[in-house]
Amino acid sequence: MSFNKKAKVFTFIILALIICGVIVCYKLPLGSIKYSSDASIEEGKILDDQSIVDPLEGIDKEEEISSEGDLTPVVHIETPENVKAVYISGWVAGSTKYRDPIIKMLDSTELNAVVIDIKDSTGRISFKINDPFIKEMGSSENRIGDIRALTSLLHKKGVYIIGRVSVFQDPYMTTKKPGWAITRLSDGKVWKDRKGLSFLDPANKEVRDYVVSIAKNSYDLGFDEINFDYIRYPSDGNMKDINYRLGTGETRSDNMEKFFKYLSTEIKKEHNIPISGDLFGLTTEAKDDMGIGQLWEGALPYFDFLCPMVYPSHYPSGHMGYKNPASYPYEVINQALKGAIAKTQVQGVSIAKIRPWYQDFDLGATYTKDLVRAQMKSGYDNNINSWMLWDPSNKYTPSALLPE
Repeated sequence: MSFNKKAKVFTFIILALIICGVIVCYKLPLGSIKYSSDASIEEGKILDDQSIVDPLEGIDKEEEISSEGDLTPVVHIETPENVKAVYISGWVAGSTKYRDPIIKMLDSTELNAVVIDIKDSTGRISFKINDPFIKEMGSSENRIGDIRALTSLLHKKGVYIIGRVSVFQDPYMTTKKPGWAITRLSDGKVWKDRKGLSFLDPANKEVRDYVVSIAKNSYDLGFDEINFDYIRYPSDGNMKDINYRLGTGETRSDNMEKFFKYLSTEIKKEHNIPISGDLFGLTTEAKDDMGIGQLWEGALPYFDFLCPMVYPSHYPSGHMGYKNPASYPYEVINQALKGAIAKTQVQGVSIAKIRPWYQDFDLGATYTKDLVRAQMKSGYDNNINSWMLWDPSNKYTPSALLPE
């Protein structure tokens, strides 16, 4: 073989290897936690909440999704006295390969509930919804190919199904409907945070009705409870340039409370649909709205359950005198829950309304079985017996869960 022919063959082999490598990397389910690194509660520097890059986003799962449908009538499960749940993303919920290990945990441990993304912080809905406007906007992605088959399967196993709706962070709908977005005071254009993300305006009635429609339609598809996340104003970026559309004498928390009231009233008109709201962990201790419009007292009357995200890793260095609060889950959560209990009881409300999110991901510390259980113990010691576990990659610690 001549030198030129050998060179051509060698070049062809190298190109083939490069192409194969690109294909393999594209298909791997890679993911990471998208948390802000700054945990200060100063204006514009509050640590982000449950924002994720989904580990399975974009993978081809068509062969794993049932398309047969489920014609059985929807029968809802009553809220368990003590909810013990894990979070599952829309992509994972739509893949039997990745969700089956979690379903096995539900079968074999103390878990009795699951939280599944209806709409995540990208603004995309995980399944098809029979609403003309939502269809027109193209909000739905086929992440869960047969949502009725999934909700029916979980109900047959006695699993309580909570659907999570990421409300105001929604870069999809702010692109489709710029008039719905939070805008800048300086020029009236769509406001974006330091990550380039945009938010829907809590004061916009069309936004409120859109969220209500998503919730009601999801309930009709078999979700037993609707959980609302990102029910806040932006927490970072040039917050001084946000147009909050406040009336005379009104505050950010007033606007947010109006949204909570509208949400609760509209969703509960036809059916008494259980609803829960996720709040920053610091709301249990803070005396102001931290610049995001969230007040524990302002949300308490309008939700069946309040879910503070008391992840120890999300508290700033120096909190309670700890350089690294993530290493002290019992102590951090104990103080947080005592604050929540005090704020709840002073309003004459039962503490059974408190259902915290706990951490089962590595950030600030490696979260072992003992650190996960320490969070639960803190709750139990304060008579808070319900909880939900969060891991953005959906890889939980089975040894931290008691056998069924």
